[in-house]
Amino acid sequence: MRLRRPARVLLVTALVAGGVGRHVQMLAAGLAAGGHRVVVACPSEVAARFDLGQHAQIVPLTVGASAHPVRDARAVRVLRAVGATADVVHAHGLRAGALCSVALRRSDPLVVTTHNAPPDGRADRLVYTGMERLVAARSDLLLAVSPDLAVRARTAGAAAVDLAVVPAPAAARRNPAAARQQLRAAAGLEPDATVVLVVGRLAPQKGLARAVAMLDHLNRSGSAGPAGVHLVVAGEGPEEEQLGTAARGRADLHLLGHRTDVPDLLAGADVVLSAARWEGQPVWLQEALLQRAPVVATDVGGTALVVGGAAVLVPDQGGDDQVAAGLADAVRGLLEHPAERTILRGRAAVRAAELPTEADAVAAAVAAYERVLADHPRPGPAGA
Repeated sequence: MRLRRPARVLLVTALVAGGVGRHVQMLAAGLAAGGHRVVVACPSEVAARFDLGQHAQIVPLTVGASAHPVRDARAVRVLRAVGATADVVHAHGLRAGALCSVALRRSDPLVVTTHNAPPDGRADRLVYTGMERLVAARSDLLLAVSPDLAVRARTAGAAAVDLAVVPAPAAARRNPAAARQQLRAAAGLEPDATVVLVVGRLAPQKGLARAVAMLDHLNRSGSAGPAGVHLVVAGEGPEEEQLGTAARGRADLHLLGHRTDVPDLLAGADVVLSAARWEGQPVWLQEALLQRAPVVATDVGGTALVVGGAAVLVPDQGGDDQVAAGLADAVRGLLEHPAERTILRGRAAVRAAELPTEADAVAAAVAAYERVLADHPRPGPAGA
């Protein structure tokens, strides 16, 4: 079944951070450009931060990151009303998926994309597992952003599971020499400084403590001399204050805060590092490949799926210090052997050409909607 225009697509998200919000923004823009009528139900702050009203009608949805009986009951009523007028509902994240699972009728086609792994903490994991089972039982199609989440979905009982397509925004390749200068100037470093770059939300999932421990393994003394390595971190988040305190006590750790020039920073790094404890399909590592940056990353979640053979992957095994030591060995190997970095840059160029585009992601979403609509013929523009 083809999704006729104008189809009525309802995108739903709870209170989310950058990656999920940007993905919803990309889908809303692409679907609207394709002639579909898009409604986004989400918290007002999410709509404002990602300018979703530019592409879609916004339905305010008061829902937080954790359960709240009164607030969630109100959200269910809103979703039941707006979902009844949609041809297909696409929820992003387990919280949004669970609310839609309760709100919608069985005849309402529901696609759910899971974007995050289980949280730390026994109580939070129990809640996550409960929502996972509810979404698996109710959704017509569950899209997972990483292979491990796909396995979890099938184990939870989901009847139809596939991998989501999560692309990076298109970006022209930056001039490496200019980018190198720009990165070092942003960090207050000398033009010839050796820089390992981390980009992302400053949150526990990103393994930033392991990145700092990796730096200790490289520099030992914790103070970078002329031949020392500098770790530059771009991003903001809950661990920003903690990292800032650490940075004030040493000369080899530099925080840039939120940046809008990420492709330039990536193009200027000697090595790009991900010490993450888990990743879906990390957009920033796709951006690194697009800039032909040498990448060292922990082998977690969907990272291997994204980088293919264009990065040095370090097993996420043992304690944090063991992982940090493995990351340090990999980074040191690249820094001491420029030819290896050149090889990785070539592999990155090849892999970058294979990565999905935003157009691919929108086409995959439309294909997912057609798949569930085949089992839920509905009256109106999208009906068969």
